[in-house]
Amino acid sequence: QMLAIGRAMMARPKLILMDEPSMGLSPLLVKEVFSIIKQINEEQGMTILLVEQNARQALKHASYGYIMENGKIVLDGSRDDLMGNEDVKEFYLGTGDGERKSFKSIKSFKRRKRWL
Repeated sequence: QMLAIGRAMMARPKLILMDEPSMGLSPLLVKEVFSIIKQINEEQGMTILLVEQNARQALKHASYGYIMENGKIVLDGSRDDLMGNEDVKEFYLGTGDGERKSFKSIKSFKRRKRWL
């Protein structure tokens, strides 16, 4: 992962897209990789688009987040808004009762269309 990040940095991009940077790493290395990602973002002012299943770790280092289900954005917001959202806590941050649910079943918001 470190090599991939280093190679990407050599091109001096304005945006880096990272797909599952924690996959296959020990918890100690995950902390280190996310620390480096945060450092790159803050010190270099580089935008980082991160795709990550570990929602807690991703939101801990994000300034803004999107939650996707089945290829569709079902919720977005600032880190604080998402981490404080009861549904996000239950479904993605592990504070639920163990019953498998999805945002689709409790949809209490109107999905906004985004056109680029």
